[in-house]
Amino acid sequence: MKYDLPYTIENGLGEKIIFKEIIHEPDGDKLIIQGFCHPGGGPAMHIHFKQDECFTVRKGKVGYQCPDGEEKFAAEGETLLFKRGTPHRFWNAGNDELQMDAWVKPADNLIFFLSTLYEAQRISGKGQPERFYAAYLLTRYKKEYAMVGLPAFVKNVLLPVTYTFGKLSGKYRKFKDAPRPVE
Repeated sequence: MKYDLPYTIENGLGEKIIFKEIIHEPDGDKLIIQGFCHPGGGPAMHIHFKQDECFTVRKGKVGYQCPDGEEKFAAEGETLLFKRGTPHRFWNAGNDELQMDAWVKPADNLIFFLSTLYEAQRISGKGQPERFYAAYLLTRYKKEYAMVGLPAFVKNVLLPVTYTFGKLSGKYRKFKDAPRPVE
């Protein structure tokens, strides 16, 4: 899938991402992003297995945490770097809209993945995405991204069964042009 940049997505829950540009570098494409989040909002604990993710707080206060660590905070002008393979979550820890400038490298399938995830959240109307979309993303792209804290039964049984049922019932026809997973 090709996206014309800048490209904006919103999840209907107060989170907005603008994919601004892709910078071609010898060691991989860098995706430049601007993110906005209402107080208390932000993604659940997750992992990018193949990408580094870096944020600079432009406005507001961000809270962040790795699974084995305490909650920490960063203010305007501070930068956070999550190396690939590092589980993390972040949220707007302030009372006003959080604004961050970010980059992810390599870009890989992030635009498709997050666009589909945000669509799934809009469909469900809550932070937990619609189940067939979640099964599609977390099964097809399991070597790229994961949600930390999913019970083993959900991860190893429910998601694959839901994914298989979704394929058999034609629920994923809309994803026929989806990017191939990165191996």
